[in-house]
Amino acid sequence: MGAETAAPAASPRAWLAGLVRRTVFAVRAALGRRDGRATAGAVTGAYLVAYHLGLGHLGLRAGAVESAGTPRFDLVVAADPVALATRRVAPFQYEPVALLSAGPVEYLFAPVNAALGLALAVLVGVTLAVSVVAWRGPSACRIGAGAGVAAGLPGILSGVACCGPAFLAVIGLQASAGLLAAFRWFMPASVAGLLLTLLWVGSRVDPGAVG
Repeated sequence: MGAETAAPAASPRAWLAGLVRRTVFAVRAALGRRDGRATAGAVTGAYLVAYHLGLGHLGLRAGAVESAGTPRFDLVVAADPVALATRRVAPFQYEPVALLSAGPVEYLFAPVNAALGLALAVLVGVTLAVSVVAWRGPSACRIGAGAGVAAGLPGILSGVACCGPAFLAVIGLQASAGLLAAFRWFMPASVAGLLLTLLWVGSRVDPGAVG
């Protein structure tokens, strides 16, 4: 049976419910395969690390190599972590409340940033998992072959969502106020793009598979 492309005449709400149901089916089918789970896990983990690196919250401890007396583990917590956690320092960036050092690596923990990063990482991982499964075996999810690599493209932009100003600083660009202001729209645009991509993949699922 071909993919459903037009809304049923009965009710737009029923069509939307069917679209969401087919999208959930595609995600579950993709994560039910070994290659889908491996892709989702690897992409989620890699994205989360890159996200914290871009924010400057993950890196090497200064002087850790030279100092032989550097402790193996160290944890420093802010005096008022609850109040500090919700203090915004930039669009979609919040103050860290703790510093964790493990050997030469140090990590600034900001609860809101960590939650945002994890949500984005999972969304990107799931989207690319569906993309890989649709490309390698469209019949496994009853998805048309055209829903392959294109399903993962919105994930690229999401990497700039929170880390744009940090990336500009790293490469030494003098960003104008307008360019920096534009970064505040990257997060919602990226999330919307990823969700729309998943729904688009759902629109290509065989309705007979979820009926």
